Amino acid sequence: MEFGFVHSYETGAAVDGPGVRFALFIAGCPFRCTYCHNPDTWDMKRGKRTSSDEVLQEIAKYASFLRIAGGLTITGGEPLTQPDFVHEIFLRTKNELKLHTALDTQGYLAAKLPDAWFDPVDLVLLDIKIMNPEKHLQITGKELQPSLDFALRLHRLQKKTWLRYVLIPGITDAPEDIDALANFIASLACIERIEVLPFHNLGIHKWEELNLSYTLKNQKSPSPEEVRLVQKKLDRAIQKN
Repeated sequence: MEFGFVHSYETGAAVDGPGVRFALFIAGCPFRCTYCHNPDTWDMKRGKRTSSDEVLQEIAKYASFLRIAGGLTITGGEPLTQPDFVHEIFLRTKNELKLHTALDTQGYLAAKLPDAWFDPVDLVLLDIKIMNPEKHLQITGKELQPSLDFALRLHRLQKKTWLRYVLIPGITDAPEDIDALANFIASLACIERIEVLPFHNLGIHKWEELNLSYTLKNQKSPSPEEVRLVQKKLDRAIQKN
């Protein structure tokens, strides 16, 4: 039995993988994304210390429904900040509850984990923030390359992957950045789906509650047409795999 820090649960998540999911939010994240809508998950100590037994008992309440409708997604924060705890939950979810499993990650911390760690993960929801290394450092506070290395590893492992990209006008929507992402996607046979997510600032109240400075207060969301055009370009890249 492992212990870890859990931020929260969501029992009817519809945007965290296929079907209806039990979403487990892990506390702790090395990134400091300027547009993060869950800054309250950054600090591991803000989570509740919980055993893997407790988590499995909670998931089991919904297992019969989830087996038909969806599965378990572990998200955050960043799940790989607590690899032993998360791996234990994935293993037991597969072996005991027979559920589909998904990992939502940016892959920054994946290099320290062996390939076998990912065996009980059916699907990876991979967050690529932007393909420009300098912009990535500005947006997240961390280097881009570890996330790209992880994507290449998922390709090698033939692990089913959905790639997620947050579209922010004037920040992540530059044509050269979208083209670079499309070219990268075209080299990855593991990518099954692209999700272009429009920026929103609905989490601004969390920044204010934590006395953090939110620099995107006046940032506009992309129009539906802008999202559609980027989605179309990235979808075409999958077809080249």
